Amino acid sequence: MTLAAGLTGSALASAIQTAVRALSAADPYKAAAYSGFTASYDAGTQEYTFNSGMTGAPNIAGSTGTAVVTVNGADTLATTMNMTAATSAVSTTGTDFLISDPTGKSNFSTSLTVYDSLGIGHVLNTYFTKVGTNTWNYNQVTDSSQVTVAAGFASGADALVASGTVSFTTNGALDRESTIIYHNAGGDGIDFIGATAGQAIATNFGTSVTTDGGTGLDMTTQFGSISALVNQSQDGYASGSLQGLSVNTSGLVTGRFSNGQLRTLAQVALARFNNAQGLSKVGKNLLAEAGDSGSPIIGKPDSSGLGRTLSNSLELSNVDLGEEFINLIGAERGFQANARVVTTADNILGELVNLKR
Repeated sequence: MTLAAGLTGSALASAIQTAVRALSAADPYKAAAYSGFTASYDAGTQEYTFNSGMTGAPNIAGSTGTAVVTVNGADTLATTMNMTAATSAVSTTGTDFLISDPTGKSNFSTSLTVYDSLGIGHVLNTYFTKVGTNTWNYNQVTDSSQVTVAAGFASGADALVASGTVSFTTNGALDRESTIIYHNAGGDGIDFIGATAGQAIATNFGTSVTTDGGTGLDMTTQFGSISALVNQSQDGYASGSLQGLSVNTSGLVTGRFSNGQLRTLAQVALARFNNAQGLSKVGKNLLAEAGDSGSPIIGKPDSSGLGRTLSNSLELSNVDLGEEFINLIGAERGFQANARVVTTADNILGELVNLKR
């Protein structure tokens, strides 16, 4: 088992774990010893802990010296590793990477806004450090005033919250991705202050060849050119308020929020009756279920013979035509009576004028 030179701390533990899991067991019944193998690093004690995927006590080694990892005392997995000392508690992730000087001690960096469980945005800077042939460590750093991390992983305004390793094939395709290592107290995610602790933020570099069984060419690659960011995205979002509603032909009511998110809020239901003519009239063009109509059959619009819903559309008049005709006739008769009064008054005035003459 060969690892890239210069790895230390959590990055070294991650590389060991990835390499051991890639090994094949001589005894197929004990393959879990490899596939379930874990390696971790404690920055406070500067000790490495190795656990086989099968029953066995954990093996702990200091930052220097030799560690022998075995399964059930002396079983199929027996790996000897010579650990090299880290320069300090805050330089445990990559060749010469320092949390006190992340920009100066990395080869390339990019940033992205992520959101905690409260919808508060945090800028997450990812620093890439080349640690060997076709192998890079990445270290994710954010504002130390916004997170809590284990001892030794913060310096000034910066806090190291996560790290890992990626490697590439000789053709430039993404080959392997290590398991991301978090540097909070529990080692299970990022502890944003005031939000849910242990929030895991997954970084997707693409479908790697060995780790994911992909092509390794769909996202992150390594070719002979200057490092550059072409595209990146994230699926988190800030808190938002409802700005508008829309209804599609299937009756789904969708809310549009100020943070750009669209969310389905409700479903409009329609009903039909086996005998619509048997419905009971209750006035103002309203109908109610009756014994002759049968029970309502309720379903989604545009399915099972039900109609569709149209958003932002003006419906044709559905008033009670009989009632409106009666009102129209009454208004017409009133108009005719008023017209007769005006005609009579006009005739009287005409007669007065004639008498004067």
